[in-house]
Amino acid sequence: MLTKRIIPCLDVKDGKVVKGKNFINLKYAGNPVSLAEKYSSNGADELVFLDISATDEGRKTMVDVVRKVSKNVFIPFTVGGGISSLEDIRNLLNAGADKISINTAAIKNPKLIKKAAKMFGCQCIVVAIDAKKVDGSYQVFIKSGKKATGIDAIAWAKKVEMLGAGEILLTSMDKDGTKQGYDLELTKKISKAVNIPVIASGGAGSLSSLADVFKLGKADAALAASIFHYGKYMIVDVKTYLKKQGIDVRI
Repeated sequence: MLTKRIIPCLDVKDGKVVKGKNFINLKYAGNPVSLAEKYSSNGADELVFLDISATDEGRKTMVDVVRKVSKNVFIPFTVGGGISSLEDIRNLLNAGADKISINTAAIKNPKLIKKAAKMFGCQCIVVAIDAKKVDGSYQVFIKSGKKATGIDAIAWAKKVEMLGAGEILLTSMDKDGTKQGYDLELTKKISKAVNIPVIASGGAGSLSSLADVFKLGKADAALAASIFHYGKYMIVDVKTYLKKQGIDVRI
């Protein structure tokens, strides 16, 4: 059995790490390079870097920041935001990213997933799914959560796996930044629907919430931001607790 992963997330806007609630009300949380270096040395299994305003602003991900971060970390590093072409993917991988994450571009052009997986390998391609409960079912949102697509999240997860995605980064918009626990229903449904790893995001708060997303949500990895950025927990605290709960993690 593969060990469960703990992944700090760096949401970056204007070159600074920020964190909000339900995708709005962003607050400053630190410098991306220094935070990445800190998490890398403190036991994070991977890092996720999301340039959250790139798509909205119609620009590319900040390659220079990616390059600086990659030089300071020695763990797998995923980058997303503003990626819309094979050239974008190539540039980011060349800048030091190990994986890339696509969301809006994947919805608009599903063939990009297939082409990217073929060119760079499935293990490099992460499809981000931002989902929100609408009229009793989970729907996919794009444009940093601002635009509803009407697409069913579970059906979309199955499709991206079929197209060649190696991993899914699943964010509950309802739980994002609330610190009230992950959306276990959503996470479990997606995890059971696909055979590729699912990274759960949105709602990390207590140590028990992290255990729950593995035990009940069946996630392969847990993404967290606020609890690490603002010093509520150290990564070692989380992993020590999970180990005691019988969850296999790398310490």
